[in-house]
Amino acid sequence: MASTSDTSDHLLLSRAEDILEQCDKHCAPCYLGFLDLREQAVLRKHLSHFSSICYAFIGGYDSAERCLLSAYPDYYSVDDLQPPITSIAFRYRPIAHLTHRDFLGTLMSVGIRRDKIGDILCGDGLAVVFVRSEVADYVGEQIDRVGGEGVTPELNYDGDLPIHREYEEIHDTVASPRLDAVLKCLTRFSREKAAESIRLGLVSVDHLPVESVSLSVTAPCTISVRGMGRYLVDSIGPPTKKGRLILTARKCI
Repeated sequence: MASTSDTSDHLLLSRAEDILEQCDKHCAPCYLGFLDLREQAVLRKHLSHFSSICYAFIGGYDSAERCLLSAYPDYYSVDDLQPPITSIAFRYRPIAHLTHRDFLGTLMSVGIRRDKIGDILCGDGLAVVFVRSEVADYVGEQIDRVGGEGVTPELNYDGDLPIHREYEEIHDTVASPRLDAVLKCLTRFSREKAAESIRLGLVSVDHLPVESVSLSVTAPCTISVRGMGRYLVDSIGPPTKKGRLILTARKCI
């Protein structure tokens, strides 16, 4: 019996192939999503086998996490694309401290599907939400309160964005670039617990699950641990005088 993940990935690949066929048929850019990081990783792996396909992942701003798969003809460039993404700013009292969860819950409560919602960036008195353009007017009309707080929407916002994410710096040394050794350093697990977490399928590298404790980690990469969060590994090496490798990484907080 296929796992839920296998089934969802099969549906994702089918939807992506439909988009590629539409792009080829109409000789125009076509879009799928918003997609999360794991879905993007699945599609990157699949599309890497087709050198003739032109595509990009676009989320409305640099370093966006949730993105559209943007397939386009080879006579286009990425700069030519006009993906159907609208940014909506919501202004409110800074004392309210509204969160990503508050906005996501409100959007979904008015019937907006998750794949129509991109990143949600929250700051003091300002949140910016990226949505598919076809639902932008509806969002602006329907949402005037979030988490019990009155909010004022502004479509097509192009000002400064709230800080997307903060990080905790990690500087340490590891015996080797093996995944279990790197994971031990990042999480402060014992080597045995790190290995067990990997074997149980709780660990992903660049958003795809890995079950090999001996996988050689190559920086830069992202290591995610279910229940522990996400770590950005920036570099491994050079070796110290004692032969250990200097590791620099960041934990998303």
